[in-house]
Amino acid sequence: MSASPLNLPQDPSIRRILIIKWSALGDLVMASAVFEDIRRAFPAAEIHLNTAAANQTLFAADPRFTRIIAQDTRKGGLRSVLDWLRQIRAGRYDLIIDLQTTDRSRLLLGLLRLIGGAGRYRIGNHGFWPYSVGPNDLPLEINPLIRMRAALQLAGIPTKTNHPVLAVPSHNAARVRDLLAQYGLIDGSYALFFPGCHSRGYLKRWGEQHFAELGKLLLASGRVQHIVIAGGPDEVALGATIAGLIGVAAVNLCGATEMLDIIALAEAAQCVVGNDTGTSHLAACAQKPQVVICGPTDPTRVKPLGDNVIAIQADLPCSSCYQKHCVHHSCMREVHPEQVLALLTQPSAQTIVRVAARMLPNL
Repeated sequence: MSASPLNLPQDPSIRRILIIKWSALGDLVMASAVFEDIRRAFPAAEIHLNTAAANQTLFAADPRFTRIIAQDTRKGGLRSVLDWLRQIRAGRYDLIIDLQTTDRSRLLLGLLRLIGGAGRYRIGNHGFWPYSVGPNDLPLEINPLIRMRAALQLAGIPTKTNHPVLAVPSHNAARVRDLLAQYGLIDGSYALFFPGCHSRGYLKRWGEQHFAELGKLLLASGRVQHIVIAGGPDEVALGATIAGLIGVAAVNLCGATEMLDIIALAEAAQCVVGNDTGTSHLAACAQKPQVVICGPTDPTRVKPLGDNVIAIQADLPCSSCYQKHCVHHSCMREVHPEQVLALLTQPSAQTIVRVAARMLPNL
């Protein structure tokens, strides 16, 4: 076990690599930049990705991976653990890169090492057992991408990719072209909104009125001719409400797209605005001007990767509280549409902008 720098890309014995990353959509998309760094460092190696079954479709056309192992052992009990150990041991990996680095993944790799299937090198975000490479002194609350990059750098793997990278299958690109044609949308003529998020995280929603008002401001500025609203099937009504408030220039595509359609849809957009949600991370692959509204979550941890992405948050003592319920929701109410518009028209030099609240809540 060592935290000393190595140069693993120069080791010709590393021919087969496993990357472990089971996380939710946003974290996984952010990690795709690290996947790109690993592929560039080992251009001739066979790389497998172990991820959750729900994330498998994200990598259906990804040329970086020879195999996707869609299992994360968080469900299924002992049988699932034993099956994971069997599959990973059979892979005979020369290098295992644990980007999940939870107690569960560390335990599984420890078990794998005990039964003789953990390979020569194991990279994690700690410099102790069962990892052979990893940093010793990073605080736990640090941005997960910083932790991942620190571990790779100790292994001699350059971490230069500054935006998420996912491959868009041809059928997703074709569906988006058809949608644009159906609604008369021209590349660069529309703003793309993501007003929803998972129902359990409803406090992360900026709100219909805010999105509608921003849409009207963008249209009045002449910056765009249409507002496109995207989201999942459970957000169709939300999209319809916002579209109704904006008027005929709004197009509600909630429920009409798949996950990887979002990247192609963002590539044709003039700008993107969304809540802290997985779709905002997907859109960051397109590298278009983007603003993400943060409130109860910390933008230093959740902002989508990319210099073109700006996170905005009200400067309140209760911001980034990570609470599930709130009686005043001030962190989102105190981010105003004209402030978001200003960041889209005159981007800040900083990627995280905190704005003063106009009406302080009674905390």
